[in-house]
Amino acid sequence: MSVKTKNQSVKLSNVVVLDEAKLKAIAEGENVSVKPMKVGKTTHTIDRRKENPGRPVNKQSARYKRLAKQAFYAKVNKLFVSGKSFKLKENQSSEYHYSKNSVGGGGCLFNGIGSYVCNIDYVGRTKVTGFTFVLDKKVNVELNLKTLVFVK
Repeated sequence: MSVKTKNQSVKLSNVVVLDEAKLKAIAEGENVSVKPMKVGKTTHTIDRRKENPGRPVNKQSARYKRLAKQAFYAKVNKLFVSGKSFKLKENQSSEYHYSKNSVGGGGCLFNGIGSYVCNIDYVGRTKVTGFTFVLDKKVNVELNLKTLVFVK
């Protein structure tokens, strides 16, 4: 601790702040523990650059919309290929799921109870094509992944 003359500044290294209750306890001779506090300016500055990660995102831009659409297509394709159950429409009661073949591409589409519905020969980004036979006639099946409703 250093004390200077009247015109010079005073620098105190340890300052103790006491309230009235602690002063009375000290006057009565009780043992009181006191922690010193630092006085003066802190040299710690806050870096405000971390609070702003960059430019604000323009959600109306064509790029943002295109990237959001691509992310949606990738998510829907991943859900279909992983075998997640889905419905063709929201209010439809029957559910379907895709099962991939162990050899080669393609797979099969099964309903909720596990019976065969059709063969799948192509799984694209937004479209799935397949076929089945009804009364010895080949019927082509086409699913739009954007319109499927996946069951939670």
